Amino acid sequence: MEEKYNEYEQIRREKLAKLRELGADPFGQRFDNTESLSVIKSRYNPENEEQTVRGAGRIVLHRDIGKLIFITLRDWTGNLQIGLSKQWLGDQWEVAKLLDLGDIVGMEGKLGRTKTGEITVWVTSFKLLCKATLPPPEKWHGLQDVELRYRQRYVDLFTNPEVMATFRDRSAIVQSIREFLTRRGFQEVETPMMQSIAGGAAAKPFITHHNTLDMDLYLRIAPELYLKRLLVGGMEKVFEVNRNFRNEGISTRHNPEFTMCEVYQAYADYRVMMDLMEELVCTLVQQRSQDMKLEFNGKTIEYRQPWARKTYAELFAEHVGCPMEQIGEVRQKARQLGIGEATKDDSVVVNEVFESCVEEKLIHPTFVLDYPAILCPLTKRKTGNPAIAERFELFVSGMEIANAYTELNDPEIQEQNFRVQLRGQEETEAVMDSDFVTALKYGMPPAGGLGFGIDRLVMLLTNSASIRDVILFPLMRPGSHV
Repeated sequence: MEEKYNEYEQIRREKLAKLRELGADPFGQRFDNTESLSVIKSRYNPENEEQTVRGAGRIVLHRDIGKLIFITLRDWTGNLQIGLSKQWLGDQWEVAKLLDLGDIVGMEGKLGRTKTGEITVWVTSFKLLCKATLPPPEKWHGLQDVELRYRQRYVDLFTNPEVMATFRDRSAIVQSIREFLTRRGFQEVETPMMQSIAGGAAAKPFITHHNTLDMDLYLRIAPELYLKRLLVGGMEKVFEVNRNFRNEGISTRHNPEFTMCEVYQAYADYRVMMDLMEELVCTLVQQRSQDMKLEFNGKTIEYRQPWARKTYAELFAEHVGCPMEQIGEVRQKARQLGIGEATKDDSVVVNEVFESCVEEKLIHPTFVLDYPAILCPLTKRKTGNPAIAERFELFVSGMEIANAYTELNDPEIQEQNFRVQLRGQEETEAVMDSDFVTALKYGMPPAGGLGFGIDRLVMLLTNSASIRDVILFPLMRPGSHV
């Protein structure tokens, strides 16, 4: 493959030299007053084939038939055919004969049709804006090798229009989320990505070092504790679209660097957050499907309201076959599932059995609520039943999409929970966020908090099977670029 690329690159470099001999700039200059190719195409009027149009794009098809060259240009909105004729181009014809697949050109001409009826711009002048010295994938069938697609996303985007559409859709989804929350009175904020204490979630952090202060810092695993400090400060409805970093595994659902949205509302609880999440997702689905159904991973997901709301305990009993309180039976089930349970706390075993037996069964949107309190150190306990935390997780197609709490605002209980949580952590990470406890002592209003994974939500909305399909540059092992 490398020898083949070197051969093609050498041919293109020879053309590069010829272009310079002709006085053409192979890497172009600014090209103003253009319209997108889809807009140009939409302007076609059979009663007026003298419209002058101006656009730019990459060459994705190239047919040289002597004194006429047909080219298909592609920009991020679509494709458009252009026709170049020796008769019309004069001195530019020699440059036109040196064009290749992958080159980027700007053009101006008359909008019309060919004899076969295809909308075409009959070019009166053009400019080479960038000569591609490497060819695109063979025969322009698109970049198919999955590993190479992620590694060379820049090629994936311009060769596979459906990939470009996914990422344009992702941007629109994030914008819709922001608009949805802003219309409901939430204010977008930014909190630190480098933190002196790793907190807000149970996850392995990435560690970095600040030279001037000679101190280790952690890339945030969650913004939660800073956002709740803002509730203490009187900011009553806040959200952040944030990057989180977790030094953990990679899979079709996990990337070490990922995007979340966290939302906090004073004087609310987890049921308010449940309603908010359901309304948000349904708003996004409705923008894509009038019948509120979307395909994902070979299944049709029904998003029509109301969504199922079931407790952790009832789902456990339904799918495991015994109540979660019968720990002997639960441990036996764990052994059957191949879970090493002997040295683990009861609560951990219960949750691992839940993850193995229940989550994959939750295909249509389902809120799982009222988790065992021991699993939720930042969550308020249920009134009258301190063993249960007011927490929910939203599952769709067996995948966790959101997590929410009625936020714990009692500083004494919070400090106790932190101490219990720290017992199982490595010494380098076993530091309690005492400033957060201090913040709670000044008084945080009762509140609901919600976090949802934007990458996974985009997966559902765009029918993308892997999280790598919705992250422009997913983390990859070092490797060759050709």
